[in-house]
Parts: sequence; structure tokens; C-alpha cells
Amino acid sequence: MSGNVEGRPVTLFTGQWADLPLETMASKAKAFGYDGLELACWGDHFEPGKALADPAYCKGRQELLARHGLRTWAISNHLVGQAVCDQIDHRHRSILPAHVWGDGEAEGVRRRAAAEMIATGKAAKAMGLSVVNGFTGSSIWGWWYFFPPTGKMDVKMGFDDFAERWGPILDAYGAMGVKFALEVHPGEIAYDYYSAQTALEAVGRHPAFGFNFDPSHLLWQGVSPNKFVDGFAERIFHVHMKDVAVHYGAKGGAGGDGLTGVLGSHLSFGDARRGWDFRSVGRGHVNFEAIIRSLNRAGYSGPLSVEWEDPDMDREHGAAESCAYVRRLQFRPAAGAFDAAFEKKR
Repeated sequence: MSGNVEGRPVTLFTGQWADLPLETMASKAKAFGYDGLELACWGDHFEPGKALADPAYCKGRQELLARHGLRTWAISNHLVGQAVCDQIDHRHRSILPAHVWGDGEAEGVRRRAAAEMIATGKAAKAMGLSVVNGFTGSSIWGWWYFFPPTGKMDVKMGFDDFAERWGPILDAYGAMGVKFALEVHPGEIAYDYYSAQTALEAVGRHPAFGFNFDPSHLLWQGVSPNKFVDGFAERIFHVHMKDVAVHYGAKGGAGGDGLTGVLGSHLSFGDARRGWDFRSVGRGHVNFEAIIRSLNRAGYSGPLSVEWEDPDMDREHGAAESCAYVRRLQFRPAAGAFDAAFEKKR
């Protein structure tokens, strides 16, 4: 994306605020200092079915945001996207709309989830938007350790399944002029740099397929977030600003006890014994300075969307301070070399 990178809007993802009505959320976001909202397709924030059934629905959402001086640049349907490729079990029922869950039969759930993701693209188009963020799910995520022995064909089977199920969705998006931005994330078909490369190749580098860049999910794995941006510059369709603190390591890491590791020890988020946990933006270990420089080089001019998560902090305090922090991060890229003046004297 090219354009005015200095003027990138700062938005707030509403996924962690879905317990609040959108009217209340919009009022709070404006008070926190945001330019807009990234609307989650759960709670009452954005419902694709209503958007397609009633032409007045999208206009109403836009008018609601406008009353609070806000806009939206993307909608997100992570929860339904998760079910497209996953091995479905009882846990999915709690995250899926009733009409997608249906009777819970696995293949039926996956097919209904795929149809719902196409509907989400149509709803985005009806809202005048060109980006849908989300998850893909994965049939092979649980096989990442390669034991019992996992062969190359086992891995290929998972990526082939992803391509078969998401290919028609991406074709539909392409025909509509909408892009799907996968949040590279554990549990998805792409969870780090090389799996993202493989996923992109699996769908033939489909022009409608790219990434919702979120540094917090990369850093705790040991992946450099800004290098991910550099490597996929043309495929960064949306950006989440989210932080993480990493404490694991044989020497205790950054304040750790040397007892926990990258896998989290089956300890819940917020448990002080974890090897890593999410933090309010600017309070963890993500190098956002490096990320902004990489985004500037990439020419990304879309939103910087705060996905606020911090188990130890009041969310309203965190949302407000995160907005101010992200605004301070932005700067205009250099128009030329800083020492160009000396060249004129030679």
C-alpha cells in the first residue's frame, strides 16, 4: 500500500470489547483518542448476515461511527475463519455463531464457515471496505513438533487442504476487489515466517491473500517482527499494534525465573509463572521503532490498529495510553539521504 504513511490512522480493534454495544464502544474510542475502529464480527459490532439482508445496516454502522468522529478501514472475522480448516471439536462451539455451528458435524461446520467467510467479504464490500482480517485454522497445527514422526507429505497434505478450502474464498474476494489478511498466529496454517511463505505458495500467491501483521505473536516465538514486514512488504494488508513480554530462557530471560519456556507450560494468560504474556503497547519487548521503519520502507499507509491485551491492566487505561504511544511512534520517511548536501559540494 502506498500513500501518506505519516498520516496512518490509529484504530482500535473491538474484538476484546465485544461485551459492550458498538455505540458505547465508539464513544469510548473517541475519548481515548482513536481515529476509528476495526470492527469485529461478533458481539453487536458488525454482523455480516444483517449487512447482506438489509441495505440500511451498513449505512447505519457508518453513521454511528461518524456521530463519534470515527471511521473504519477493515472488519475482522477471526472466529469463523478459524473453523474453515480446523479439526473441529467442542471448543469451537463457544466461538462460532449458532448458524455456523449447526449440529456440530465437523465437515458441515467447516463448509458453513467457508460460506460465512465469503459472506463476510460481501459485507465488507457493502461497507465500502477492501480488507477482511481473520484466521484460517489448520488441520496440521497439532503436528508442529513432528512426533510421532511427521513426513513432508503429511505437511503438504495440510497446506493442500488449506488451498482447497480457502482457494474458492480467495477467488470470491478477488472478484469483489476485497483482500483477506491472515493474522499470522499459532494455531493457523501460517504462524511464523517460513510457514507464511509456504501458505502463500500453496494458494499460488493469490493476489487476494496477504497478512494482518501482528508482532506480538512472532516475537515470543523468536521471530523478528520487522524482518517479517521486510520479507512480505507487498502482502501487509493490515497491521495490529500489540505487545508481548518474554521472560523465558535458561538464564531467566528479561526477569524470568528460568523455569518456564516458549510453550507457556499450559498456564493461563496472566499467570505470573508463564514464560511470556501480552502487554499494553509500549510496555513489552516489541521493538516498535524498527517496525515503523520497516512499514515506512514498505510504503504501508493503512491503519495501525491497537489490539489491546494485558491481563494485569485496566483496559480503558491501556487503550488510552496505547493510542498515545502509537501516535508518538509515527514519523515521515526521509525524502533523501541525510548527507545529500555534501554531495553538492563535490
